[in-house]
Amino acid sequence: MTGYETFGLYQALKLHFTQESYDFFKYNGKTNVSVTTFENRKDKYHFYKLSRRLAQKDDMVDFIVANLVEDEKTWVGSLLMQESEVNYRKHQKIIQSMSYTFENDCKLIFGDCILNPNEVLITDGDYPVLLKKGLQKSVNIESVCLLNNMLGFVPMWSKKIADTIHWPNYRMKLLKYSAFIPKDDVKYKLILKKVLNEN
Repeated sequence: MTGYETFGLYQALKLHFTQESYDFFKYNGKTNVSVTTFENRKDKYHFYKLSRRLAQKDDMVDFIVANLVEDEKTWVGSLLMQESEVNYRKHQKIIQSMSYTFENDCKLIFGDCILNPNEVLITDGDYPVLLKKGLQKSVNIESVCLLNNMLGFVPMWSKKIADTIHWPNYRMKLLKYSAFIPKDDVKYKLILKKVLNEN
């Protein structure tokens, strides 16, 4: 990875997480930033420094994504701090043990549902139980993404939730981050079914 390539990835991923219209995968991580524009930036040395940390493009993508999920306004300088390394390690641990994480989160989410598991999704304008748990970070955003991939509740929430401050941001993060979550609907559906049957 060169400094310029790292800058390009950072720009593309930041656009992905902050702009409805930009899709990192659809545009193959490309933005129209020239080498000259990059070389004229005051913060270019941060990108050179960052490029020396991770040699592989996929690792750099994971590193930047892990930090943008924590804060979509992440500045390149903060990616050189120890905290960004902590975010990256935490993210890797969750992704590498996704089945285990998802099962434990499902137990937390559906554990109190005595009769109807849909209770956690229902809203009449306020926050549904699942959204509260997601916003409080008592369950991982990865698990909320997986559940939405399977159950598709985000459009319904968008119509019904009255809040115009926290929900729109979380919604965007959910939808944008979903593209980076491992896809294996059958496996996760079986885990969900198992948890619901145990209740």
